[in-house]
Amino acid sequence: MVSQAQQATRLQRIFWVSTGSEPDPFVDGFREGLSELGYIEGKHFVLELRHAQGNSAALRSAVSELAHGDFALAVSSGPAIREMRTVAAVPVLFSISGDPIELGIARSLARPAGNFTGSTFLSLDVAGKRVSLVKEAVQSVKRLAVLSNSDHPGESSEWRVTEQAALMLGMEPVYVPFKGTPGLDAALGAVSQAGADAMIVFPDGETMVHRVKIAEFAIAHKLPTMFGWGAYVAAGGLLSYGANQRAAYVRLASYADRILRGEKPADLPIEQPTAFELCINLKTAKSLDIRIPELLLARADEIIE
Repeated sequence: MVSQAQQATRLQRIFWVSTGSEPDPFVDGFREGLSELGYIEGKHFVLELRHAQGNSAALRSAVSELAHGDFALAVSSGPAIREMRTVAAVPVLFSISGDPIELGIARSLARPAGNFTGSTFLSLDVAGKRVSLVKEAVQSVKRLAVLSNSDHPGESSEWRVTEQAALMLGMEPVYVPFKGTPGLDAALGAVSQAGADAMIVFPDGETMVHRVKIAEFAIAHKLPTMFGWGAYVAAGGLLSYGANQRAAYVRLASYADRILRGEKPADLPIEQPTAFELCINLKTAKSLDIRIPELLLARADEIIE
């Protein structure tokens, strides 16, 4: 497909704000999506990247620059979307793990009604499925720790579904909430005291940033883990089930194209993924002395050995 970018005469400035690692792992997905639509970087658009990396002052500075600059649109990667709620004059695209309605950036998924749109990875059906996959992978699990950043829109609903699914499968769920990076160490300490046989970690910006730390903690404490995205498994987690984040940013480029051609974010529905992937880290399984059932391995989309 070739976009009307081919006829564009003005270089479009796209502002990218990231709170995660540098380089941002999702920028290339967005670039790929724009390229597929006929956009040539440096000719039709320029990406202006800002990396706050958990620094609140740097994030506020980046958002202030966005509010006072001449940008065609902005893309929020990670929890930067919270700070960007103050920007009203620039279209903002996002892919977030939480609930955009609860976050206050959309009136509904079908009709966002403001200057924000994009996609959400939040799926309560998927939250329940993660619990059943833990039980399938390690049938001896009786006590399931649930590590969750409580400062995450939609978290309470995700916990409710996870709790119900665990109870239905004969497991005792142990809720271990924390609030932001400062609370993570204490929460991991609580997990180690909980006597759990496995741990589910809700996917969000905070746990994503600290995925290596969480995975190393779990291995050290002999805890099988279930995460939300493949990046956690690549960092040493045992299992993950959820949408492919990179693919979401490739898809997000189609919304950038539509906005650059004059459509308003208020009229573009917030999307939810329809395809999910199961990732398994056999190296981690070996370190935990766990034998993953062959039937589960056969269903995996990615296996790390």
